[in-house]
Amino acid sequence: MSEPVPIVDASMPAGMLEGDLVRRARKGDLDAYDELVKRYQQRIYATIYHMTSNHEDANDLAQDAFIKAYSALKSFKGGSTFYTWLYRIAVNKTINFLKQRKNKYHYSLNDLDFNTENNPDLVALISEKTPVREAGLTELQKKLNEALMKLSEPHRMVVVLHDVQGQSHEEIAEIMDCNIGTVRSRLFYARQQLQSYLSEYAKPA
Repeated sequence: MSEPVPIVDASMPAGMLEGDLVRRARKGDLDAYDELVKRYQQRIYATIYHMTSNHEDANDLAQDAFIKAYSALKSFKGGSTFYTWLYRIAVNKTINFLKQRKNKYHYSLNDLDFNTENNPDLVALISEKTPVREAGLTELQKKLNEALMKLSEPHRMVVVLHDVQGQSHEEIAEIMDCNIGTVRSRLFYARQQLQSYLSEYAKPA
């Protein structure tokens, strides 16, 4: 089990700029790093959860990402925002984890809370002919997650970052260390694959 992320110190000014917090954290100010953790832990956790569909794995990987980021903070050159740099660490950790887990872990649909009603891009992929509408949101959640988990790690990640987390193509390119054209092509392919997977449910039994 990973060591826990430090508890946030409420005395740190919440309005402090990210750059100031990073500079202080680089000098060993744990309170400054705790504030960075507080600002980004929910979004990092949510991204990892949508990649793994497991709360415990997402929690462990998020903690590992923050711990690794702190350990490597002196190597952060400021070429991107700290947030983008942190996202890249979390993404790489998650992809490596999924590669190691592949064929060893049976995906469970018993622990899902995919927020489909707030993700119109994903909901729009479903044909009006599908019985999902009658099945209700719970069934929709299960089928969307099942389809999402069929994608390769890079394609699943680009869908999660863009359609779930609302990241721009430019931000995703930085996070995944690729060009914008690659992001767009992966997103297009992933959506086509999702549509294909989900269309199977519209077929008569």
